[in-house]
Parts: sequence; C-alpha cells; structure tokens
Amino acid sequence: MGNARDGDVSRRALMVGGALVGGSVYAEAMAGVAREQSRAINADALRHKIRGRVATPEGADFHELLFDGLWNELHPTDRLPQIIARVEDEQDVCAAVRFARHNGLKVVVRGGGHNWCNPSLRQGGMLIDLSNLNKIISIDAASRIATLQPIISNRDVQRYLNAHGLSYPSGHCPQVKLSGYLLSGGMSWNQGVWGPGTSSVEAIDVVTAEGDLITASKNENFDYFWAARGAGYGFFGVAVRYHLKLYPLPKHIAASSYYYNIDKVGVVAEWLGDIAGKLPANVELSLFLVSAPPELAEKCKDQSGKVSLVTTTTFADSEEEARRATELLEQSPIVGECLSKTVNEHVNFDRLFDMSGAMWPANRRNQVEAMFSNSSPKDLLEALREHFMRAPSPESLILYTFFTGPHLPPAAPNDAAFSMSARLYGGPWSMWKDARDDEKNLSWHKKYLEILKPFTMGHYIGESDTVSYPDHVRLAFATRADFQRIEDLRKKHDPTGVFFNYFDGLR
Repeated sequence: MGNARDGDVSRRALMVGGALVGGSVYAEAMAGVAREQSRAINADALRHKIRGRVATPEGADFHELLFDGLWNELHPTDRLPQIIARVEDEQDVCAAVRFARHNGLKVVVRGGGHNWCNPSLRQGGMLIDLSNLNKIISIDAASRIATLQPIISNRDVQRYLNAHGLSYPSGHCPQVKLSGYLLSGGMSWNQGVWGPGTSSVEAIDVVTAEGDLITASKNENFDYFWAARGAGYGFFGVAVRYHLKLYPLPKHIAASSYYYNIDKVGVVAEWLGDIAGKLPANVELSLFLVSAPPELAEKCKDQSGKVSLVTTTTFADSEEEARRATELLEQSPIVGECLSKTVNEHVNFDRLFDMSGAMWPANRRNQVEAMFSNSSPKDLLEALREHFMRAPSPESLILYTFFTGPHLPPAAPNDAAFSMSARLYGGPWSMWKDARDDEKNLSWHKKYLEILKPFTMGHYIGESDTVSYPDHVRLAFATRADFQRIEDLRKKHDPTGVFFNYFDGLR
C-alpha cells in the first residue's frame, strides 16, 4: 500500500488548508458527499442516547468539532466523517459505539489530536471525540497508583502527581494528552530508569467493538492490554481510563546544554555515541540541529545561522549525584570550542515542559518522521547536516536522543505491542507557519526521508507520517509478527470491523 505515496509528494499532502488552487472547491465537494452520506443516519437517535454533542455535515458546529484540538495546522480537507460524537463520559462512549455498530458505521477515535498526520480524520464513519474525558479520577499516594481519564496533558499530569511527591514517565511535549501518548508506547522523560510510558500502565478500561466496558490488565483481557500499549491509532477499542504505576519524584532534576558549531556535529555525534554507554541510565542525552539562538546568531552566520546543541536532563536525588552523572560532558574533545553552555541548572517538570514547548510551538504546520536507528551517530548526523543548512523554515529542527546506561540498546517491554528498541531515536521535525510555504517545506522534508532510509530500522507510530507512507505502520513494530498479531487480534475481537484499521478511510 505504500507505493502509491513513496515516489513523490502526494496530491493529498498538498491539498491541505487550500494550499493548492482548487483545494477549497475540492473540500466543499467532499463535504457535499459527507452530507449526502449522513442523510441516511438518524443523528437525533444518537442525541437521545448520549449526553454529549452530536454533529453532522449540515450542522453549523460540524467544522468546529471536526478540526477542534488538532495540533497540526496542516489539515487534510478530503477526509470527513459522516457524524461526530463528542462524548461526555464512558457511558456515552459505549452508547456511541453501539449506535455505530447498529448503523454500519466504522468508528475512529480522537484522543487528543496531537498525532502529526491526523489519522482521526477518516472518510466516512463516526468520529468519537474524547475531549471531555479529562478528569483525574484518583491518586493513591500510598500504593502509588493513579487513575486518570485519557485527555489530560503531560504537563497537567505531572503537576497533579508532583504535588503528591510522585511522578511517572510522561512524554516531553507539554500539550500531548495521555491517550495518544500511551497507546503509541510513550517515549518518556527518564526512560532509562522508568521505561517508556506504557510500561507504567497497570490496567486500562476499554470500550470494545460490542460497546461493552471492560478492564484490561496482565490478569484479565490480556489481548487488549497487550495491544493497547503500542498499537497507537490502530487499536481496536476505546481506552477511557488508565491506571498508572507511579514513582517517587526525583529530588533533584538538572538540565545542561552545550552549543557547538554545526560543522563539528560529526565529531560531537561520534563522541556522544562513545560515552552514551558510560553515562548512567538516569541521564537523558540528546543532540539537536537547530537555528542558533539570538545571542549566538553572529557567531553562526557563516553556517546559515544553524548550530548543534547537546542537552542532558538528569533525574537524581541530589545535586552531587547529578554533577557526577554528567561530568563526562566536560571532557568533550572540543569542549574548549563550545559557543555557550549551561551546566546542571536545577529545574522542575514545569521548567522542562517550558523548554520543550519552546522547541515545538503550537499553531504550526508540521511534518515529522521519528525513527529508530543503530547506525553510527557520526555517519547519520553528517548525512543530515548539509540538507539541514537549507531548511526553508527557521523553526525546523533535527533531534536524536542517545539511550544511555550499561545495557544498549535498552530492552523493550516484553508484554506490549510497543516492541521497538535501538541506540538512537529521533529525526526531522519540520515546522512552518504559512500555507503558502507548504510545497517547499514538504519537499524539503521528503528529501530527509530519502537521506534517512539507509539509517532507519523502524518508525515510531505516534510521530511518523503513516498516512502518506503506510508501510511505516509495519515498520513501527520490532517484527512483522508483532504487526500481524495486532491484525489477528483485530479479527478476533472486532470481526465485523467496527473500528477503522490503520489504513481504511485515509485515501
């Protein structure tokens, strides 16, 4: 299925937000098709079954609900549902799924809208929007278990937990919601110690294709428990509550940054690859290619205003532990050439989210391809450097995280669909503001995929363009057998196809 897209920037990818002449005409034509399809649906019958809002294409609030909450401003305009149900609670979800099943409608779920390729927009069927499932149900500090609904942001989860002296392996971006993050596996803060986000999931409350509410854990409904932790948007159910294992909040979190000339990125990457296994696992180590901050712009003008940036975040119990954990950073062979540095600044999670949020601002048009690699860091970053110098947007960046600790690559969970493990994780994040710049940014980003292909062993399903490149779905799992297991479980638990799979309704 991937061949239709892999050869060029697809017509669909460019037909977003009116970027092409005639795009808005096409979108209106698609809306007309959706209106025609929805006439056969008794929307009032659903309104009598749920407390939440129901919208169809002829309604005034349809387009408001259709795009509300989507992170990526690069909206597709050729995929419209026949009906939207913004539910109020778990019982609404059950009723909406049963209504869809009875009326022959396929279901897709929007669990926060942060997925960059917008797979919650499908052609036809029902969109169940979980936006109102945003409550902290309970925090049991004694047993270190929290029960939460799915639409709570990384920042808010940490704020609630940190107030109790607790934490959990949340994602890095402050706005990302629990649901999409945990369903995809969860590339987390302090992953070397706590594991990915999904490893903290003790149980999940799930609405099945029958419209039943069940609990899935290691001891019951294990098929759902395995699949929900890594299947991403291809999960054959609706996750409505998460029961999370918690950890003591680290007493001292420290952040360091080192800016180097971008022409030294090969030397820096090779050195980081050499020391990653010597750093303790509680040190998160990353290498960025970014536009130079204002204070370094003059020093970097001969490098197109670009710079390489090394960062560490250390989750320790004391200032001394954090200092000892990162002292190798001061032994870089070119530390004397460092343009600017901040060493072991004491921070908290709110400050970490501020820094991360500044790197990935809201209200942008985005393309991303996050991948796993065991290649030479030097070869990989040097291959990317020249093309990055020609980035059409100053906000675009390259990020690679080096997993640390004595055991590399780190072990993946052995009881979850999330099974990818490698020494490096990252890729290009292309971000720009203006629809008129779509074509040049999309073309620039596509070139990166060609450069990265020889270095890529797998993709992260939560941050890859699996719509334009469907083959990347299969490459999001360690083996074809893991992907096939999801498809076999889908046939077992959703034999009539109530839920959209990874591919239906996207073309």
